[in-house]
Amino acid sequence: MESLKGHFLIATAQMPDPRFHGQVVYICAHTEEGAMGLVVNHPIPDLTLADILHGANLPTPAGTLPPVYMGGPVELETAFFLHSADYQPKTCLEVSSTVRLSREPAILRDIVSGRGPQRYIFLLGYAGWAPGQLEHELTVNGWLTVPGSDAILFETPDDLKWKEAAMSYGIDISLYGDIIGSA
Repeated sequence: MESLKGHFLIATAQMPDPRFHGQVVYICAHTEEGAMGLVVNHPIPDLTLADILHGANLPTPAGTLPPVYMGGPVELETAFFLHSADYQPKTCLEVSSTVRLSREPAILRDIVSGRGPQRYIFLLGYAGWAPGQLEHELTVNGWLTVPGSDAILFETPDDLKWKEAAMSYGIDISLYGDIIGSA
């Protein structure tokens, strides 16, 4: 199977895991050893980036801060940044030509000082798949895959990402469960 790195997984009505209902996952790594992605439309209601900055003894910058996202059910204490490629931390994973993934805490200091990425998402936890697991979920129509979009990733309101990611490829995801099946 071709790598889905840089693609969105859009949960369909056939998604058996209720934790992913209505979720959009951005795939950051996909090899024969498995896959790793981040849920990009599930903000955590009781946690703000200001809380994270306060916990790191950093000042809160003026203006509106983005939400903190539940990146997935695995390792909820682990922080990730999906960010624009204009920012180059010491270590990062190139997900696409325009998006990077990093776990460097220095990004928080750079955001506070105005030297951080132009666009970013801060997430806790991730979604992971063992070898062949994601491919199986795709065969049972649990996910719809479409190429990732920076506009949807960084600019689309969270409550619209699920529908907009599919609609960007002409798919009305709300109807998707009614038209798929097996013969």
